[in-house]
Amino acid sequence: MENSRGEGAGMLVLEPVKTLTGENYFVDAEGSVWRCLLYIPDTVSYDRAPDAAVVYEGGKAFGTFIRLLSDLPAENVKITIPEFHNLDFRLEQFHQAIRDGLKDRREETSSEIKMILEREEQMKLIRKLAQRGLIPLRVVHHDTKINNVLFSARKKALCVIDLDTVMPGFVHDDFGDAIRTFTNTGEEDDPDLSHISMDLSFFEAFAEGFLGAAGDMLTPLEKEYLPLSALIMTYMQTIRFLTDYLNGDTYYKIHHPKHNLQRTKAQMQLLLSMEQQLPAMQEIVKRFS
Repeated sequence: MENSRGEGAGMLVLEPVKTLTGENYFVDAEGSVWRCLLYIPDTVSYDRAPDAAVVYEGGKAFGTFIRLLSDLPAENVKITIPEFHNLDFRLEQFHQAIRDGLKDRREETSSEIKMILEREEQMKLIRKLAQRGLIPLRVVHHDTKINNVLFSARKKALCVIDLDTVMPGFVHDDFGDAIRTFTNTGEEDDPDLSHISMDLSFFEAFAEGFLGAAGDMLTPLEKEYLPLSALIMTYMQTIRFLTDYLNGDTYYKIHHPKHNLQRTKAQMQLLLSMEQQLPAMQEIVKRFS
């Protein structure tokens, strides 16, 4: 069955199938929760962006998503994963791992630890602005990978999916993580760092789509810090991988003993590429604002 369109949005909206008692989910005898969504036919998804046209459509989809939720009070939305994109919390975990983690791994990663510590204050900037009330709390997606958008066969974005992480946050959480995942020319755990950089043309395409859909409801300060948010979200993921490595690989699934270190190095390489291109990113956002 096809589901309905978001009014005035030109996008499809996920619709739950009601239970016989009118609920949006069902709890079985063992306490497991089940739900069913109306099927959206004739769609495709991508694990990697094939071209700038798809990146543009992805940006438009996530920008539309935030715009359509802009009148929903964030304080009324439940937090599904506490501290998920809270950089202060991730830094606390990282500092504890430096103190209490595996000694041999702390010594092995001294250069990566140094690079993270050198950037700590800059990366806290958006969160400090939010704490001062200068950046509004919004309802955002929090998992803006390209494979969370369904596309038509003609590469038009149709629907944002995987809504389990929708909760209060900042527009920078969504924009930044999308740039981290959409624009990487390598893999998230690529062992060959020469493969990894930020594709500036993909950044431009995403920014154009996102700001074209959501720009009119964002504040000037929100727009100004969109480029930096890409660095911050990449920095945060670097911290999470390295923290797990220092702690003995207790969170992420790994395929070999050095996997989390490999992930750390790959994310750090992407961050370095973003830092080099930050002035160009800022000019692009100004152009589309």
